[in-house]
Amino acid sequence: MHDPAAGDERLPRDSADALLYSWRARRPELDFEPVAVIARLNRLRSHIDPALAEVFAAHGLSSANFGVLVTLARIGDDGRVSQRRLMDELGLTSGTISVRIDRLVEEGLVVRQTDPEAKRNALITLTERGRELVQRAIPAHLANERRLLAALTDDEQHALASLLRKLLLEFEGSRPPSGVPLRLGAALAPARVAIAMRKSVGLPPVPALLVRAVDEDGPADAAGVRTGDLLLRGGTRELRSIGALYAAMADADENRRLRIVLLRGMDEHRVTVRLDDARAPHHTVAAIAGRTARGEHTV
Repeated sequence: MHDPAAGDERLPRDSADALLYSWRARRPELDFEPVAVIARLNRLRSHIDPALAEVFAAHGLSSANFGVLVTLARIGDDGRVSQRRLMDELGLTSGTISVRIDRLVEEGLVVRQTDPEAKRNALITLTERGRELVQRAIPAHLANERRLLAALTDDEQHALASLLRKLLLEFEGSRPPSGVPLRLGAALAPARVAIAMRKSVGLPPVPALLVRAVDEDGPADAAGVRTGDLLLRGGTRELRSIGALYAAMADADENRRLRIVLLRGMDEHRVTVRLDDARAPHHTVAAIAGRTARGEHTV
């Protein structure tokens, strides 16, 4: 695949274009297309982070402290949030969240209290000063983010957000969208994991969804899907992402049948899965739902 803008001399070039041009000239036999995305994500981060930090600093905050305060404001419906929940919401270790809370307590922005129902846990509450600071900082932060994206139209921002969501889901895992009330009955790993695992056993890389577990007596099991299979296509859609699978499931016929092409080792197989109601009980899959934390999907 080639960047469609690469040959358009009317368009300006960025630093990633210079990097790609240099590498393609030096190693023309290699495919550097992933660099066009990853390098730009990294370089944009180097510009965006300082611009965000500047607004936080104007309010006497760091980006880390702002993250804690704004999360408290978002989820603290009754005013108090457990330190463990904060840790989970922010994806931090217990030591890191403790240090951040210590600093906010010292600055008079939050109060830490012992949880009467769990002595080893703490409840964190915004002080009046903390609430006022968040109320001032949030509009300034949003205006700053809007300014940083000013080069993109609304439609372009929506398109970029959609692509980034698709990519982020492959690392964070997912839950079924409310518009797809059907289930496959399997735990799936994303394409990046499938490629790595096939390489480890000497098989050629294939960008597809890897079946990590099958729900006993579920739809996938009944259709003959096995652990280790790669789901290549669902209906007319190529299954490179979990989003593509959900779209294929939504396309299923009136009898909830989805035709899937899968790869088992080096052999292609075709199966027809009769999708189940999403509210049906999960058996094996329910026990491994925690895998979503590692970027896997229970579908």
